[in-house]
Amino acid sequence: MTILAYDGFGASIGDKALVRDVSFSIARGEITAVIGASGSGKTMSALTPFGLSHAESSGSVRLMEEELVGRDEAELARLRSQYVGFVFQQPLAALTAHMTIADHLREAAMQAGGSKPDMPALQALLTEVELDDPVFLQRYPHQLSGGQRQRVMIACALAHSPQLLVADEPTSALDAPLRGAILALLAQLARKRNMGLLLVSHDIAKLRDIADNLVVMQSGALVESGPASQLLSEPQSEHARALFAAVPRISDQPPQRSHIADIRTESGPLLAVNGLCVDFSGNGFLKPKNRVVHDVDLTIAHGESVALVGGSGSGKSTIAKAISGLGPVSDGEICLRSHSLGKRRGRQELLAIQPVFQDPLASLDPRWTVYDIVAEPLVHLRKDIDAALRLLRVESLLDSVGLDADFANRKPPQLSGGQAQRVAIARALAVEPDLLVLDEATSALDPIVADQIVTLLEALRRDQGLSLLFITHDIALAWRLCHRIVVLDNGKVAEDASADVLIKKPKAAASKRLVAAC
Repeated sequence: MTILAYDGFGASIGDKALVRDVSFSIARGEITAVIGASGSGKTMSALTPFGLSHAESSGSVRLMEEELVGRDEAELARLRSQYVGFVFQQPLAALTAHMTIADHLREAAMQAGGSKPDMPALQALLTEVELDDPVFLQRYPHQLSGGQRQRVMIACALAHSPQLLVADEPTSALDAPLRGAILALLAQLARKRNMGLLLVSHDIAKLRDIADNLVVMQSGALVESGPASQLLSEPQSEHARALFAAVPRISDQPPQRSHIADIRTESGPLLAVNGLCVDFSGNGFLKPKNRVVHDVDLTIAHGESVALVGGSGSGKSTIAKAISGLGPVSDGEICLRSHSLGKRRGRQELLAIQPVFQDPLASLDPRWTVYDIVAEPLVHLRKDIDAALRLLRVESLLDSVGLDADFANRKPPQLSGGQAQRVAIARALAVEPDLLVLDEATSALDPIVADQIVTLLEALRRDQGLSLLFITHDIALAWRLCHRIVVLDNGKVAEDASADVLIKKPKAAASKRLVAAC
């Protein structure tokens, strides 16, 4: 039985067509994955027919033989609550902070007019998504890890026994083992409950194991579709081939990395972290502090690229913030060119280490032009540069990250994810730093754009002599870019080795898990 059928579907805002002539169907128990570059129309195609975007639908989309296109919001709400469960990209944003997990599940189960479920029924939902401990029912979203929150979102989506599950990038913020586990769980639930599953994903490497069919989109159009195994093995479209080629794999030939001299030179490393510890305050009066980073040692040479890799909650971002001067240091020492960086860093010390964040659009002021964003450090820190020289400098910086000069007049909402990340990198380069600290700088990007950003970073490191600290949960991506990989586990260094050695012969259990998950 066909659960969902697209026939010539289109989506537009005003006179601008964003998606056009999309056709495919999903049968009961079938898993269809929609893939494509950022801005290709994947999410808009998945959500617009259900009234969950600002776009207007055209063509036809039938859910359980009922037409969705042309329905008013009240009718769409009825059909959503009766037939469809949704799993969104950011579970923390989708869950309500002041509600317990039990409250979330109870509300979700009753949305279609169902009776109020008792606690055993709620626990059964959590058990189905592999959260067996009853204590989870009394917790709040902020008390859960990223993977646990996503499992709760899936349980909420299942609570009213839908016929169709729509999952929009449900794994983009998770580490490799968790990504595989969540996708496997979604596939298992779809088979067990005989539901249709519409999956929007950048995680192409995992789709071979779970998807029945693939739909490839580019610039709002469907360019190729078919059985997943066939399409992944023999893609016919140029865009599909480019997508698959951009996915980093540890099975590929080793990347050509420039030689890095021994960091134990006479001048010493650029950055040395010795015995770093970070504590977070306990909840409530007189509650003990919680140590999240334990005695971490780390060195980065001039011109070296080092990856900090680990699962969610392993301490990667906490260490990155401490090194950048944006987070606490409870004990230990951070040295730049053999000089200890105290709690109050001087201007030159702050400029030498520049961060680049995970979500570029969230870190750029939406009211400013790209020129204002990139020029801001020059305005405040280089009083000797007049307006004309600043403009030339901004144009040069944009050129160095692969953007034309006319981007200077755009604002962040007018940029794609990859363009926004290039602007963030240009801003960080404006003060001529020695070290870029990149905290999950590619995790929100599609494989093609992520590959472009990694290529850009390698060129900047090579041409400008930059050092890079690359924080990521993707060890294949770290192997693609970095000379050394430092694996974290529960706030401690589990292994520190050259990229080639660690990928070929991982020693620590945490390293073996990460390599096996690729």
